Amino acid sequence: MIVTRTPFRVTLGGGGTDLPSYFSQHGGLIFAMGLDKFMYVVVNRPIVGRKIRLHYSQSEVVDEVGELRHELAREALRAHGITHSFEVASIADLPAGTGLGSSSCYLVGLLNALHHDRRDYVPLQALAEEACHIELDILREPIGKQDQYMAAYGGLTVLEIARDGTVQVRQLRPSSGDIADFVAHTHIYYTGAQRDARDVLQEQNAAMQQISGADHDRVSESLHRIKDLGYRILEAVESSNFDRWGQLLDEHWQSKKKMSSKISFRAVDEVYAEVRERFGVLGGKIIGAGGGGFLMLYAPSRYAELERFMHERGMPRMHYTIEPEGTKVVAQMGPGFLSAETSLAMARELV
Repeated sequence: MIVTRTPFRVTLGGGGTDLPSYFSQHGGLIFAMGLDKFMYVVVNRPIVGRKIRLHYSQSEVVDEVGELRHELAREALRAHGITHSFEVASIADLPAGTGLGSSSCYLVGLLNALHHDRRDYVPLQALAEEACHIELDILREPIGKQDQYMAAYGGLTVLEIARDGTVQVRQLRPSSGDIADFVAHTHIYYTGAQRDARDVLQEQNAAMQQISGADHDRVSESLHRIKDLGYRILEAVESSNFDRWGQLLDEHWQSKKKMSSKISFRAVDEVYAEVRERFGVLGGKIIGAGGGGFLMLYAPSRYAELERFMHERGMPRMHYTIEPEGTKVVAQMGPGFLSAETSLAMARELV
């Protein structure tokens, strides 16, 4: 029985430029951070029985891997030659559909466990690319490469994506004081809304692919601006100029909203305008593709008042810090009669 722990992520700059429809033409940039909020995946080889059992928000028990409805699990198991007598369970600190990369966290965590099950230990970049291959090439999901890489690497990480899809990874090593300052002023609030990122990203993909289409120029110009802002955001964070990061965050949000009417919604727009006026918030954005999930706000002062205000409006603050590591094995036990669900509960007690 093997348990992996994989961090969720927050994009700080360049979001959207990691989609193939953009980076294949212009190259992409992502600057993101791993969170100390995790997806746990456990794999187990039962001593008896030949069924494949899958436990997530639903349960599946099948005879053949091809019968699994969960696409990520099905393709991961198939890629590793697993046909029977296997069990997978997962549990997460945060719900799916909130813009923090949960699907790729699940896939990378599962692939990591499967490699360890085979005693086949691969580099993080190979693990990320394996997940990219499953999601982008096999399942044809309209997503990019950042979620898989951030799940693999965690930390405060820069991804430079070439037009051929090659990813160069660089990790920042800020001081503990800088991390504390950044986290104290960069708040994350849960909006209560959940959405499927594919609904938002499909529109962006279509606009970029249809060069002669009416939306192509608008979306491509927004993404050019977002990539440029990504470099400026990176420079501000590297130089510990966090107020400048907050100002650039607002510029990023204004550019991002121009890509689709699905990215923001009225409740968030109203709250955002009010906190900027009343509490001196310099910038903010919905994390991920948009449409729901978590709202990130940069508040240089009066953050206790801001937190109370947001709580009163049904948007509680999620306290976090930057997780320096990516996916990792946190528990490994010999085979036995315990189910994966029971083993997962026990493993979480260990971590």
